Amino acid sequence: MTLAAVVFDLDGVLVDSEHLWEENWVAYAARHGVQWTPGDTATVQGMSAPEWAAYLARHSGTSESVEEVERAVVDGMIEAVEAGKAPLLPGAADMVTEVSARVPVALASSATRRVIDAVLATYGLTAEFSATVSSAEVPRGKPSPDVYLEAAARLGHAGSDCLAVEDSSNGIRAAAAAGLTVVALPNRTYPPKPDALELASAVAGTNDEARRTLLAYLAGEPVTSKGTS
Repeated sequence: MTLAAVVFDLDGVLVDSEHLWEENWVAYAARHGVQWTPGDTATVQGMSAPEWAAYLARHSGTSESVEEVERAVVDGMIEAVEAGKAPLLPGAADMVTEVSARVPVALASSATRRVIDAVLATYGLTAEFSATVSSAEVPRGKPSPDVYLEAAARLGHAGSDCLAVEDSSNGIRAAAAAGLTVVALPNRTYPPKPDALELASAVAGTNDEARRTLLAYLAGEPVTSKGTS
C-alpha cells in the first residue's frame, strides 16, 4: 500500500488548545447558572461547532440562538489564541514542515474556520497545508468520517491513500472510518478510550515520535504498533 498524503488534526495534535475549548464551555454554562462537567466535554469532543453549540444551548437553557452560542465560544477561543494561550505543541512545527516537504498535507479539525485560520496564521503554518477542512463545513462532525473524507478528497486522494494523526477517541474513530491509516498521539488530559486506540495502526508518545512514524510510513519502512521500528 502506497501512502501519498497526510491529514492532521489541530487541537491536541498541533496546538495545546483542548483545555481552552472546555474553559469556554464551562464559562458559558456558568454565566447561565449551569455546571459543565467533564462528562459534557467528553460528549461534545469531536463535534462540529453547530453540533456542540446546540448541545451547549440545550444544556445551559439559554435564550440565545445556536449561532449566538457558537459565536460567544469562538470569540473566546480567538482571544485565547491571539493572547498566546494556545501554544504549538513541542515538535509540531517540525512534524508539519518535514512531512509537507515530502507529500501534500491537509487539516481535518473540529475547530471552526475562524479558529483554524487564526492558529495557522499565528504560527506561520498556513502555506504548509494544501487543504484545511472544518467539520462545520461537512454534514457531520467526528466520529463520523465526513471531515477526513473531505480533506482527503481535497488532496485528490481516497482515504486509504492517506495517513492521519489524531489524539482523541472521536478523532481516531473518524479517521479510521474514512479508511486512513491512523497514527494515534494520545492526549494526556483527555486520553482516547481503549476501543478507539485499537483502531490506530501506530501509537506515538510525542510529536517527534509521530513525525518519525509518518516519515517511516511514507518511505515504506516497517512500523510497529507502538511507532517506528
